[in-house]
Order: sequence, then C-alpha cells, then structure tokens
Amino acid sequence: MSRRVRAIVSGRVQGVSYRASTASEARRLGVVGWVRNLPDGTVELEVEGDDDRVAALIAWCEHGPPSARVDRVATEERVVVGGESRFVVR
Repeated sequence: MSRRVRAIVSGRVQGVSYRASTASEARRLGVVGWVRNLPDGTVELEVEGDDDRVAALIAWCEHGPPSARVDRVATEERVVVGGESRFVVR
C-alpha cells in the first residue's frame, strides 16, 4: 500500500548535507518525492511509496547524516499524488 508523508525536520539540518543525504537514502529505498530547506532553518520533505519504505526514510530522518543534529521530526499524512518518478532536491 502506498502512502505520502510530509515531514519538517528541525535542529542543525542546514549546511550539513542533510538534503543531499536524504535524497540519496530515498533513492536507495526506492521512494519518490522531494526535500528542501525552509527559511526558518528547518528542512521540509514529502515522500511517497510503499508504507514500509516511507517509514524507513522517516526513521532515517530522525538522525540524518553524521554531521546533522536532529531535534525533532514532525510528520503528517498527505494524499498520495502518484506520477512522480524520482526523489529530488529542491
């Protein structure tokens, strides 16, 4: 079953390769969507795919790359979009 999740990641997550690392992990897991920096210093992402793969990416986001310090990952379910072919950095 497919699902889509939006997540806002806070902590030291900008300037530490968080977006690139998230995209790499998403591609490894075979999910689609996007990730971007927000002006307030957080990182936002939307991920879509099989439930277990989406859950795996969200779990990865809770620690991120080695140089990051994640304080919080706030998630909310979204409507499945479909039609995306890859995971991109915006």
